[in-house]
Amino acid sequence: MKSSVIGLGLALLAQQALGQVALPKKTVKLAETQAALLLQQTAQVAQQKPAAPGKPALVSPRTLSPSGELVLVPSRDWTSGFFPGYLWLLSEATGQPKWQEAARTYTANIEAEKTNATTHDMGFKVYCSFGQGYRLTQDAAYREVILQAARTLSTRFNPKVGTLRSWDHHRETWGFPVIIDNMLNLELLFAATRLSGDSSFYKIAVSHANTTMRNHFRPDFSTYHVVDYDTLTGQVVKKTTHQGFANESAWARGQGWALYGYTMCYRETKNKAYLAQAENVARYILNHPNLPADLIPYWDFNAPSIPNEPRDASAGAVIASALYELSTYSPTNSALYRRKADKMMSSLTRHYTAKPGGSHGFLLLHSTGSKPANSEVDVPLIYADYYFLEALLRQRQMRAGKSEAGS
Repeated sequence: MKSSVIGLGLALLAQQALGQVALPKKTVKLAETQAALLLQQTAQVAQQKPAAPGKPALVSPRTLSPSGELVLVPSRDWTSGFFPGYLWLLSEATGQPKWQEAARTYTANIEAEKTNATTHDMGFKVYCSFGQGYRLTQDAAYREVILQAARTLSTRFNPKVGTLRSWDHHRETWGFPVIIDNMLNLELLFAATRLSGDSSFYKIAVSHANTTMRNHFRPDFSTYHVVDYDTLTGQVVKKTTHQGFANESAWARGQGWALYGYTMCYRETKNKAYLAQAENVARYILNHPNLPADLIPYWDFNAPSIPNEPRDASAGAVIASALYELSTYSPTNSALYRRKADKMMSSLTRHYTAKPGGSHGFLLLHSTGSKPANSEVDVPLIYADYYFLEALLRQRQMRAGKSEAGS
């Protein structure tokens, strides 16, 4: 095992020296090496730090602490579904049963969230885990979890506003906040309609997407992070940020959520307005003067000290994955989107991946969680790994000649 890891490391270094794009097979091998370590580290930490009485169990890895220790989170954390989802993607990438077995184990830890009505993050938690699992196994039990989660998420829909409520906290700041991240949770609702025939889920998702498209975007198609609504009138109260540099700045991962979200909405509805919106967001991102040459964005496109600002590899991974899918729909920019996504993946592979056996098993380095809160800055983040591996699979599918790059 040690010699193979060393050999892999030398191969990756040789690729970098020659300036070559890393081959997907070698990147998948690196992902396997890291996942095996992350599984081991997660089991050890969970054993050493059992949940305190009355506290939820720690079930999923999220990041590393400032001191370099592995951070585990309970199922209620918005990131909890990414690790089981990552394992499902790894099982798809390799065809090895051991990864599916691990994915099933960690997916089971998330099931309790299917009735948690206090969060909008049902898609991130349940669809990235159970949704990926159902796609790959057609397990009827997974289908039922998806449907229950969609029913629970639907309770957060306000017909007057026309959207799902995002946060229940920060009530002193926002009355009915909707964040751009919430676009990703709509995939769960679209799936529920496909699985059940109940169009109510679809209608909620479309209403949320339309209201967000109307109110979240500036004329240049950059997106606000948070839009607050009046539930009596349905009107916008204010447009602000929570994780960006300023209310009028373009938080990088938020732009990625917008691009990914409207690309996915076009896949699910074939509404050309969503395709146009996704292409407009892509144009904003790709043509921005502050986008670095390697195409991995700074944490905010308008951060004040660029180029001396942290990068966000998670935003790069989300954007790359979205661009691959968008390239399969665009009538005029397909080649451009593929070329840009390829460059992003090359940059991430060559300059943002951990050394084999390093970083407690995380794959990507240099992500930024919340710069304004000085939280999770320049660290690995599990959702960066998830979207990077998803993008890798989409890239591989496209190179194999498959026309669809969607989930």
